[in-house]
Amino acid sequence: MNELKIFKNEKFGEIRIFEKDGKPYFNLKDVCVILGLEQVSRVKSRLKEDGVILSKVIDNLGREQQANFIDEPNLYKCIFQSRKEEAEEFTDWVTSEVLPMIRKTGMYMTENVYEAIMEEPEKIGEILIRYGKAKKENEVLKLQNKVQEQQIQELQPKASYYDLVLQCKGLLSISVIAKDYGKSGQWLNEKLHELGIQYKQGYIWLLYQKYADKGYTQTKTQPINRSTGPDVKAHTYWTQKGRLFIYDLLKHQGIFPKIEQNTVVA
Repeated sequence: MNELKIFKNEKFGEIRIFEKDGKPYFNLKDVCVILGLEQVSRVKSRLKEDGVILSKVIDNLGREQQANFIDEPNLYKCIFQSRKEEAEEFTDWVTSEVLPMIRKTGMYMTENVYEAIMEEPEKIGEILIRYGKAKKENEVLKLQNKVQEQQIQELQPKASYYDLVLQCKGLLSISVIAKDYGKSGQWLNEKLHELGIQYKQGYIWLLYQKYADKGYTQTKTQPINRSTGPDVKAHTYWTQKGRLFIYDLLKHQGIFPKIEQNTVVA
């Protein structure tokens, strides 16, 4: 399937796909429309560059244009970014129907087979034999793809929280991080103390030496005015690296951020 093919679904509409070097590539704009991702350029910036290629397409006015197409791993990255409930159904359609047919026959068994027969009627026997073989193997492929889909679902919570963290660049107070888990700053400070990460020195929490040089926190001073005169007060802030350290630490305790609590299976 070297030429561009259009695969149709009553629920999702159309998606343009072509095959290069044995790999399927999906039109990025079509994928974004289906998944409700509005800013195509922003979505593209989050994808692996070596999995994005340009290919010629014909627009509605009959003009030849260059369009972005993405490989299968990047397709799943787009699915991760979608907040639409239909994203899971779209994944199921692609992995259970479209990809198996592309890999085994080079076509999708609906309008595409009809068109192939109309274009080359003398090859109808060959086309149907190829489809028949593919159909027998399709159940095995569906099982394999279901396993792959489950693996994607298992990876998605981590990707979602990591994406949230990577979008932030500044320092955070312990109370802000605690809100990720629906907890208070006091609760998280005490939990980190319980796990042997930090101790309290006067009014401030400090990391034990084992963790002090890992780049997890930064201590800043703030000038204050007291009745006895000017003074300074120290505050401990967490870096994004420290935030991910807390995430991994709590995850092993069975404690997950709110963004993952509805997707984690006990």
